[in-house]
Amino acid sequence: MTYLIKTTEQYRCNSEEEAKEFIEEQKRSNQYEVVRYSSEVKQTKVKGEIADEWMRVTIVKEFNSEKEPVVSINRVSYGDDE
Repeated sequence: MTYLIKTTEQYRCNSEEEAKEFIEEQKRSNQYEVVRYSSEVKQTKVKGEIADEWMRVTIVKEFNSEKEPVVSINRVSYGDDE
């Protein structure tokens, strides 16, 4: 049997507030446990001027304990690929 243990995902949010809300939403999920998260400001510059700014959010989700897996998840579905 194959078990999904954990995933690391990165997201783009438009603001720090949106990033905080997104992280809190992820923490409330009952399908996995958020074991680590971070957010950082990212920018693109053109000729020394800030052209775009956003937040990169990185979330590590744990689906099963590696020592004693319980749930037989072997695939994560994103979007409409049902």
